[in-house]
Amino acid sequence: MVEIKSADALQAMREAGRVVANALAAVREAADVGVSLTELDEAARAVLKKAGAGSPFLGYRPAFAFSPFPAVICTSVNDAIVHGIPTGYRLRDGDLVSIDCGAELDGWTGDAADSFIVGTPRPADQALIDATRAALAAGIAAATPGNRLGDIGHAIGTAARSAGCGMPRDFGGHGIGRSMHEDPHVPNRGRPGRGFPLRPGLTLAIEPMFMAGGRDDYRTASDGWSLHTVDGSRAAHIEHTVAVTAEGPWILTAP
Repeated sequence: MVEIKSADALQAMREAGRVVANALAAVREAADVGVSLTELDEAARAVLKKAGAGSPFLGYRPAFAFSPFPAVICTSVNDAIVHGIPTGYRLRDGDLVSIDCGAELDGWTGDAADSFIVGTPRPADQALIDATRAALAAGIAAATPGNRLGDIGHAIGTAARSAGCGMPRDFGGHGIGRSMHEDPHVPNRGRPGRGFPLRPGLTLAIEPMFMAGGRDDYRTASDGWSLHTVDGSRAAHIEHTVAVTAEGPWILTAP
């Protein structure tokens, strides 16, 4: 069931979104050559604790997972697309890092992700991140009353094709509110004018995931969580929680 949020609920989600934005900022500030992924997780945990917020990631166990997720952020590096588990791996110069983070505050949830390069950037990696960010902006711009989910998916999919990037099949965004994953599913492909109608008060996590190699297939790592490109090409993942409003899209996880 899709829940349409009240103005008070949207404001509460904005507060949860601020926590997510602050956690992502802290992780990015901590990320440097030689820093471990578990240290990045610790940086995010400190922000959540200070805000009195919980983590919708920690202990999360969907049907496909054979173990609960053990961290408050996902850390996906280089050819990892999403769902990377923080480990003792220490960042190297030129690593492309995608961080996904959520927060639960006063019964409401925020979810966002960002991709960045540690140390010296490779031009191709920066182009991949820029293309993913542009796709997210296009998807958000389509999140207006009177449009449909297909308009969001079409905007993202068109950006992917224009950039020559692949996107993992069956993965996309989702409704969000009292829990991290709610209806409706938000595909990163779609036909304009098709799908669930967008109404004021609808809240969505919009999250393009681009793969530089152009393929749409992926493989799952032995940890049962992390998705990787099958050709070893790099991937980027950028996400915001967005509210559909009469005045236009409201990014609830903006800094």
